[in-house]
Amino acid sequence: MSDRRTRATWYLFGVATVLMAQALVVAAVLMPPTDAVAGSAHPAEQVPRHAPAEPVQRGHERPAPEPEPAPPEDEQQEPTQPRSEPVEPAPSGQQPGTIRLPDGGEAALVRKELGPNAVLPIPEDLGEATWWGAGLDAPSGASVFAGHVNWQGREGPFSELWDVEVGERITVADAEGQKWRYEVSQILTLHKDEVPERSSELFGQSGPHRAVLVTCGGRWEGGDTGYEENRVVVAEPVSG
Repeated sequence: MSDRRTRATWYLFGVATVLMAQALVVAAVLMPPTDAVAGSAHPAEQVPRHAPAEPVQRGHERPAPEPEPAPPEDEQQEPTQPRSEPVEPAPSGQQPGTIRLPDGGEAALVRKELGPNAVLPIPEDLGEATWWGAGLDAPSGASVFAGHVNWQGREGPFSELWDVEVGERITVADAEGQKWRYEVSQILTLHKDEVPERSSELFGQSGPHRAVLVTCGGRWEGGDTGYEENRVVVAEPVSG
């Protein structure tokens, strides 16, 4: 029985490794080269319909809280809000070209465009976060940041999204070291089947400017799905 379980475990790990390798090859062939991180960017025309899948984690499972109800949508009116404005250069504690979460987790930003079938690209390293969509100084649209929850038994900075609370601050330091601050306003736990129907609402390039952070979690399903849920954190720009 022990040998059978061991063989099954290594089989799953091998399958996940092959899938990850294929995903990275596809991304390398079909996506443009990585751009330098900066405060401004031209958002892509597409809207991501699928959040990134997480690689297999043997023996790791993070229970997720119950989904919070989505706020009512009003497509006729858009709330007014202050634009996030650059403040002083980032202190030595936060490096340029990074995103910092409320508990201090920090990931290096890597600019990417959407992969095939409008799938958000996954970062190639646990300490990275891919960035798609609006620039930090954009008057509208979502700046989408995606990061791994964990990999090979190690937790990534974006694992903090499972503990974040409304009202906490997220700071993005652009390539020049200027900081752009956002305050968490909405926290969602979505089954991956729910993400496509809410992609325009969450990741679209219209409506007020916002930062949208995404990671995976919940029960591991394997295959193309990976973890069964996505944690989505929406944060509004604030000054000071």
